[in-house]
Amino acid sequence: MSSTPTLAVSAAREILTRLHDVMASRSAAQVKLNQVVQIIGETLDSEVCSIYLLRDGVLELFATRGLKQEAVHVTKLALGEGLVGTIAEHVETLNLDEATSHPDFAYKPETGEELYHSFAGVPIVRRQRAVGVLCVQHEASRRYDDVEIEALQTVAMVLAELIAGAGLIDESATASRDPRETGAVRLTGLKLVEGMARGVAVFHQPRVNIEHTVAEDIEAERHRVYSAFAKMREQIERMTREAEFGTAGEHHDVLETYKMFAYDEGWSRRINEAISSGLTAEAAIERVQQRTRMRMREIDDPLLQDRMHDLEDLSNRLLRIVSGQLSTAAQLGLRHDSILIARNLGPAELLEYDRRRLKGVVLEEGSLTAHVTIVARAMGIPVLGRVRDVRRTIAEGDLLLLDGVQGAVFVRPTTAMEEAFDAKLLIGQKRRAQFAAMRDQPPVTKNGERITLMMNAGLRDDVSTLDVTGADGIGLFRTEFQFLVSATLPQRERQQRLYRDVMDAAGDRPVIFRTVDIGGDKALPYMNQDGDIATEENPAMGWRAIRLALERDALMKAQARALIEAGAGRVLQVMFPMVSEPWEFDEARELFEAQRKWIAERGRMLPLAIRYGCMLEVPALAESLDILLPKLDFLSIGTNDLTQFLFAADRAHPKLAERYDWLSPAILRFISRVVRETKAADVPVGVCGEMGGRTLEAMALIGLGIDRLSITPAAIGPVKAMIRTLDAAALRTAMADWLIKPPASMRAVLEQWSEANQVAIA
Repeated sequence: MSSTPTLAVSAAREILTRLHDVMASRSAAQVKLNQVVQIIGETLDSEVCSIYLLRDGVLELFATRGLKQEAVHVTKLALGEGLVGTIAEHVETLNLDEATSHPDFAYKPETGEELYHSFAGVPIVRRQRAVGVLCVQHEASRRYDDVEIEALQTVAMVLAELIAGAGLIDESATASRDPRETGAVRLTGLKLVEGMARGVAVFHQPRVNIEHTVAEDIEAERHRVYSAFAKMREQIERMTREAEFGTAGEHHDVLETYKMFAYDEGWSRRINEAISSGLTAEAAIERVQQRTRMRMREIDDPLLQDRMHDLEDLSNRLLRIVSGQLSTAAQLGLRHDSILIARNLGPAELLEYDRRRLKGVVLEEGSLTAHVTIVARAMGIPVLGRVRDVRRTIAEGDLLLLDGVQGAVFVRPTTAMEEAFDAKLLIGQKRRAQFAAMRDQPPVTKNGERITLMMNAGLRDDVSTLDVTGADGIGLFRTEFQFLVSATLPQRERQQRLYRDVMDAAGDRPVIFRTVDIGGDKALPYMNQDGDIATEENPAMGWRAIRLALERDALMKAQARALIEAGAGRVLQVMFPMVSEPWEFDEARELFEAQRKWIAERGRMLPLAIRYGCMLEVPALAESLDILLPKLDFLSIGTNDLTQFLFAADRAHPKLAERYDWLSPAILRFISRVVRETKAADVPVGVCGEMGGRTLEAMALIGLGIDRLSITPAAIGPVKAMIRTLDAAALRTAMADWLIKPPASMRAVLEQWSEANQVAIA
């Protein structure tokens, strides 16, 4: 069978036409299933076709063409057992030219399947859960064509309706248990946007139940989809115009990207092809959506996953429009202070909610770079992501306490839980009030040393936090954020506008721009149009940051011009990320200087000065500081990457994230050596990264001689309070001894010292 969309449609349509008659007949369910496997096997010219259904928690062979009939209702597989069990457990498709080569293959002698080599199987899905498996086998070793797999996936949708109508669905597999029987529950997740919130649980999207899957009139179904697309696009256009933050900022870029998906011809074409195969409009949208979900499970790139989430959001919107079930929680209106529950959200859907009532969001998925996270941060709404078993544990209307600082949500809390949460909330409010009162007080130690306390930023809106926190400036502006939320490479003019806006908002306070750090785990699809960016096994140590920028120098030239033009009449501060050897800094600086010369030759206004720095994240650079320091205006130690490189430990690995301590003698000795060399060369050195944002770790850094920290805005208050209660000279004396002969636990010793000296450690 040729792998063309036309044949995929014709194969599926032939099967669906014949299945329509089977479903309409008055035959018993078993007879219908027996007819189904015959139809599929004949149409796809496959020697074996089998249907397994989930019954009482195991997959039971219900019908087969080609395997031994005595195996029907006898052969059973647990979830995860064998190829069939693997498909059901992971809700994934398998296509193998040699079934026995798969590590999960399990031989069932009563079936007689040892005759067959090739195997393909797809899950039968209902309410996003596998309730069975449809599979085909062939004696010869061959992979099934894409068109055959698509035909199987389409038929599996119709089978879900057939077996549901026949009462063969194991409802325990699709229905959630009554969560109210479980009492109070604490669920944990990934902190996406910090904050604390109380509200009742509101599910973003009631499930649209598809009543009919096989179309009676294909052209009528096609017209319904066309109308729904027009209505959806109109909604998106209106929301983009009316977004309350106005038209500027990264959220605007996010919404423009989202709008791009709404007009994506490839997506609408796939839905049309599904309708052509014989599906109703609703079933066609769901069919394409299922395919998208399966693709998402195969994608490791978080940015591409986020874009798939946008497409999922739009699919849900289109499905509600075409079915007439438009009642999302946003459209029904929030009646109480609410915490929204969703598998995932698109940015436009979040914007539909009444901000006076929406207090927080809990997602089953989500990531730090997701578009909805960026928009929620701009809206000031706490978000907790990757929370498992949400629908099984939370019921509509349950009271929820969202602790975005701790990374937890308390479901149906006990009185004691509520009291503890309220106390923490009150303490947090009081502490924020205390920190706000300290805003204009300088970060000066008890012995009179002035510490420069700066904040990290990456969005235009972050700059407004300078006034709130009283930070000395922006010690790290991550320029890649603009690249991450754009559908295409940001034009130089757009970059220039952002940089100028940031410097205007900062006023006289310094801003240090880090040149773009993309590549690796921040791969951008539009940067790989030539297909030369391969998937990397270890992206953090791969082709990224300065390495990518120097090779793709057009990207860096555009950014250099944008920064230099934006900095006209000011002092521009630039630093280069992930420098491993001095020559990389030299090349990057020369590139900037060439752009400065180009602008000057055209009589345009220049910065008063350009101060060049770099980040020390790669340990190798420390061995060349004597060569590099005479060329630098400043140095920043990036503790996040430095830690994982020193320990050869991926900071994203769940088993390693907490294993290696920032207060390890190895880290502290390394930083101490760097501080000594930079001081001797009279080059300012600071730290930017999470280490400096934790009060105990920040105290230790000051004890090593660090006098400039760039940290998250939320950490400014606590760190300033620590600084104002610290005798830095006394700490340096103590730390010098500890570094020579490290104690068993440097953390414990520092905690004891801070307590004994009444240092405010949060």
